Amino acid sequence: MLRAEFSDPRMVAVYDAEHVWGWEHDFFMSALAERISPRVLHFGCGTGRLAIAMAAAGHQVTAVERAAPALDAARRKPGAARVRWVEGAADVLDARAYETVLLTDHVAQLFVDDDQWSSVLVRLRRALVPGGRLILDSRDPGFARWTTWNPVESRRTVVLPDGVTVDAWDEVTDAAEPTVTVAHHYAFTGGEQLTSSGTLRFRTEAELRSTVEDAGFDVDRVYGGWAREPAGLSSDGELLLFAVTRPQRTG
Repeated sequence: MLRAEFSDPRMVAVYDAEHVWGWEHDFFMSALAERISPRVLHFGCGTGRLAIAMAAAGHQVTAVERAAPALDAARRKPGAARVRWVEGAADVLDARAYETVLLTDHVAQLFVDDDQWSSVLVRLRRALVPGGRLILDSRDPGFARWTTWNPVESRRTVVLPDGVTVDAWDEVTDAAEPTVTVAHHYAFTGGEQLTSSGTLRFRTEAELRSTVEDAGFDVDRVYGGWAREPAGLSSDGELLLFAVTRPQRTG
């Protein structure tokens, strides 16, 4: 099933149990605190953990997610009432409504097609006020992280809130760079096994910079890891990009 960890309630529960608070969440909270950002858009919010934390810190948070089961899980979390939850994609965004837009959990890689990615960036640009910020993460293709997505190295056990355990592992089914298709397998107690699959786009730092700039942003900086190491020099293998809307010419 395509992207079932967000669209199938059984796999949403596994995803939510597995993706607990981590360094990446601390990074984004720290980045958000660098500048005054009363209104924040979390685009592709998943099950809402970070959106709720940002709202608890005093921001007016709008969290957009196209998968209804993921939003349902988010709305059930403590503190969810502080967040404005919106089911949809980039076409639902209001113009000039936010000081900061966040794309986390490698959501940027879900936009495989270049035209689709460019369209999303343009819509995010329009959703920001003049001088607004875009902050996103993407995996650095130079680290070839997908080579560890195999049944041996990726196997782990996920414990759900009710104590049920799920065996999980990943398997790359196609790696025709710059795209990688991966299947996520979940074996539940009792023998039921579910699979979620999807394709990710791995863009280089130069590609990320150019596409973001083409959409009307100026790239401020790019880090390579959650401790703000330079790109290419962290074992985290990330590309953490900060950009600011470019002033539009008039006349």
